[in-house]
Amino acid sequence: MANNSLKVFRLSQKYVHQQLQITTSRFLSATNARSSNNEVGFQFELTETQRELQKLARKFAKEEIIPKAAELDKTGEYPWDILKKAWSLGLINGFVPEKFGGLGLSNLDGVIIGEEISYGCSGVLTGISTASLAAAPLLLGGSDAQKKEFFGRLIAEPCIAAYCVTEPGAGSDVAGLKTKAVQKGDDWVISGQKMWITGGGVASWYVVLARTDLDPKANTNKAFTFFILDAKTPGITPGRKEINMGQRCSDTRGITFEDVIVKKENILGKVGDGFKLAMGAFDFTRPGVAAGAVGLARRALEEATKYALERKTFGTEIINHQAVAHMLADACIGVEASRLMTYRSAWEFDNGRRNTYYASIAKAIAGDTANKVASDAVQIFGGNGFNTEYPVEKLMRDAKIFQIYEGTSQIQKMIIARELVGRFKQMM
Repeated sequence: MANNSLKVFRLSQKYVHQQLQITTSRFLSATNARSSNNEVGFQFELTETQRELQKLARKFAKEEIIPKAAELDKTGEYPWDILKKAWSLGLINGFVPEKFGGLGLSNLDGVIIGEEISYGCSGVLTGISTASLAAAPLLLGGSDAQKKEFFGRLIAEPCIAAYCVTEPGAGSDVAGLKTKAVQKGDDWVISGQKMWITGGGVASWYVVLARTDLDPKANTNKAFTFFILDAKTPGITPGRKEINMGQRCSDTRGITFEDVIVKKENILGKVGDGFKLAMGAFDFTRPGVAAGAVGLARRALEEATKYALERKTFGTEIINHQAVAHMLADACIGVEASRLMTYRSAWEFDNGRRNTYYASIAKAIAGDTANKVASDAVQIFGGNGFNTEYPVEKLMRDAKIFQIYEGTSQIQKMIIARELVGRFKQMM
C-alpha cells in the first residue's frame, strides 16, 4: 500500500517539476523582454504551475472534502482518508526541499493550496497540514541528517508531525513555559506538559520546546531549546482528544512528557536557540494560517451570495435589499484585501526578506475577516443559518480559532505596532 502511494506521489512530483521548468523558462523569457523595454512593476498573475496547483486543490476540495465535512464535524474523526489522498497528489508537505525528496514548493505555492483546502473545510486543512508548523524549526535550524530522517518520513508515507510549544499555563507568553530539559551525560531528559497540541495523537514525530536554562531570570532569547523526537519515545503520553467549538476533525490534545530521554543529536540548532527558531517558525507558517482564514471567508461569502440570490422576501430576492447587499460587499472587501496581504507575506518570505510585519498583518486581517464574514453569512441565512442543516453555522464555529492559534489577533497587533516603531525609527 505504501509503495503504491509513493509511486503515485512520485508521478505527481514529476509532473509538478516539469511544469515548474516550463513556467520558469517562460518567466525568464518574459523577464528578459520586460528588462529590454525597461518595464518594471507588480505582477498579479499566478504562474501556470500555481494555477494548476490551485485548480487541483480546488477540485480536491470540491470532490473529496466538502461531501465529508459535515460528518467529520459531527464525529470528530480524524480525516485519514483525505490526508492519504492529499499526500498522494502532493497537496500536503510540499514545503519539503527537493534535496530531501520533496517538491520544494514556495511559501506562496502553499498559501494558494491552503486557501482551496480550507474552502472545503478549515478543520481538514488544520488537521492534515500541521506538519508545516512542526517542520519550520527543522527547516530553519535542523542538520542535514535530521532533515533526511524526519522529512523522509513525510515523503515515505502519509503522516504528520506536531509542534509542541503551548502549555496549560503559557501560550503567547513563551517565557512562562515550564517544560524543562536537563542534561545528563550526552542525553537530555524532558519533563513537563504541553496543551492544545494539533495532531498530538496522530503525529509521527514531535518538535518540543523546553527550558534548558532553569534560572527563572534567564534571558528568554537563550533559555529554551527545541528537540525533535519520535512520537513513540518512552515517557510520552498523549491525553484525550479535546472536543472543540470548531474544526472538530483536527486532532487536539494535551501531551505529557515524563522523564523522556533524548539524544543530543536530536537538538535542533544549538542549545538556547529555541526562542529564535520559534519566532522564525511563525514567519514561515502565519501566511498559511491567513490563507486558511481567507478560504473559509470565501466559502462563507459564496454560500451567502448563493442564498441571497435564491431567498425572497417582500416580493424580491434578498440580495436586492441594500442591507444584505452591503454585508456581501463588505465581505468582498475583506476577502480580497486579506488575500492580497496573505500573498504579500508569503512573497516576502520567498524572497528571503524578514516578513514578520506582513505575516502579522495578514493573519490579523484574515482572521478577523473570516469571523465577520461567517457571522454575516449566518445573519443573511436568518433562522436557517442557526441550523446545522445549513453550512454557515459550522463556518462560524470554525472561524473563531483563526483569531486565537499561532498568535492571537491581539498579539499580532502588538507585533505590528512594534514593527511600526522599529521602521519609523530607522527613517528618523
